[in-house]
Amino acid sequence: MLRTSASRVLDDNDRDEVLALLDTDPVANVFVSSRVRAVGLNPARLGGQMWGFGPRGGLVSLCYAGANMVPVNAGPEAVHAFADRARKQGRRCSSIVGPVDAVSLLWERLEPHWGRARAIRWAQPVMATSSKPDVAADPLVRRVRPEEFDVLLPACVAMFTEEVGVSPNLGDGGALYRTRVAELIRIGRSYARIDDGRVVFKAEVGAVTPQACQIQGVWVAPELRGRGYAVAGMAAVVEAAMSCFAPVVSLYVNDFNHAARAVYRKVGFREIDTFMSVLF
Repeated sequence: MLRTSASRVLDDNDRDEVLALLDTDPVANVFVSSRVRAVGLNPARLGGQMWGFGPRGGLVSLCYAGANMVPVNAGPEAVHAFADRARKQGRRCSSIVGPVDAVSLLWERLEPHWGRARAIRWAQPVMATSSKPDVAADPLVRRVRPEEFDVLLPACVAMFTEEVGVSPNLGDGGALYRTRVAELIRIGRSYARIDDGRVVFKAEVGAVTPQACQIQGVWVAPELRGRGYAVAGMAAVVEAAMSCFAPVVSLYVNDFNHAARAVYRKVGFREIDTFMSVLF
C-alpha cells in the first residue's frame, strides 16, 4: 500500500524551486517551464494551478493543471496525490499529457471518476535535435506576417482537426484558438511557406526556454504531401529555432504516424523519451 501525502498549490514564492526541478529535464518539461518563465505561478496569469508534491525546500514533483494536465517528475506516490486532488476538483482540462508512466497511472486513477476519454494516444515518441540539419532547408519558409493571419488560419484549423480529431472552432466558436494563432504570429514563432496565397507548409515554435524549444502544428497541404515539402520545411524551422530561440529543438509525435517520424529523422531528430496523451 502506498503512503500518499497531500499535494499543495504552489505560488510565486516557489518559483525558483519549481524552475530548478523543471530544468532537470528541459526537453520533457519545455511546455510547463515556458509557461512558468513567462508568467510565474499565479493561477490567474498561469491559466491554471501548479500542484507540488513535497515540502518547500524539498519539492519532488509537479503537476500543471490548466487547459492541459501535465505531470512532471511524478513517481507513483506523487501521481496518487495529484489524482486525489484532480478527482476532488473535477475535470477542467481538455487533455492529460506527459511521460507515459506518469500519465498512464494518473489516468488509471482518474478514469473511474472522469469517465471515458474521447481518445488515448498511448505512445508518442519525444524527439529532439541539437545539430543543424544535413538536408537542405526550404528558402521560402519564413515567419508569417500579422497581415497573413487570415491566410494561415484555415491551415491551422485543418491541422488541429486532423491531429486532435475535433475542430478548434467548437465550444467558443474558435475564439481562443484564433487568439493563440495570432499570438504566435505576433511574437515571431509561426513559420510557413505561402505560395500565391496558399499555405504549402507550416509549423510553430509553441514553447521556448533558454535550454530548449518545442515545434508543434507541423502541416503540409494534403494535395502536396509526398513531394519533400515537409523535410525541407522542417529543416528551415529547425535552423530558425536554433538561431533564434534555443540550442535544442524538440517535438512529440504519434507512434503510428510513420510518415512524420521518417521526416523528422531525416532532419536529424532522434527519439529520446515517450509521452502519452489522454484527450477529452
